[in-house]
Amino acid sequence: MTRIVHKFTRSVPDWQPRVTPVKLEEATPEQLDALKVTPSNTKVSAYVLTLAHDVESLKVRSPLFNAIMYDPGGMSRAEREVGALAASMVNRCIYCAAVHADRHAKLEKSTEVTDELFLNGPNARLSPRDRAIFDFAVKLAKAPPEAGAEDMAKLREAGLSEEEILDLILSSALFGWANRLMHVLGDPVAKTAKA
Repeated sequence: MTRIVHKFTRSVPDWQPRVTPVKLEEATPEQLDALKVTPSNTKVSAYVLTLAHDVESLKVRSPLFNAIMYDPGGMSRAEREVGALAASMVNRCIYCAAVHADRHAKLEKSTEVTDELFLNGPNARLSPRDRAIFDFAVKLAKAPPEAGAEDMAKLREAGLSEEEILDLILSSALFGWANRLMHVLGDPVAKTAKA
């Protein structure tokens, strides 16, 4: 029996799809072509294999994901993870929140920010820059019209450039969408012991 994970954690749970993922050995040539560019340029996850049922969407989604989260320039990778983490916390996507918290901690070589966010949520004690990033991403995830000119001014006051603000908008918006898709397609479940 699997146990659904309900609490935010930096330990990335397994993800159990409700739709049977495409099996690589049975994938069509079109599916294999769409799977060439995986989101993190590493292994092909059950989530991506589930998305492979819609080849045309996956062919667009993976390169877009890679560009938003991994392209050089603009906002740091760790700060993009804060934006994605904020959206995932708003949407209660336990799996994505764990992935982004884990990546942030590894990039920063510190768990301080993610520990504080998971412990105190919106009341977390953050640096002015992280506070501006987190607050903006939360507003954007809740309801995009809530993030307005005053919030943009706070980002600029915290030292973000226009390019960094664009990266924040993109990373937050991407996960506003991805979190909702993950909720419909599956559940985060406790890791099972390997035999």
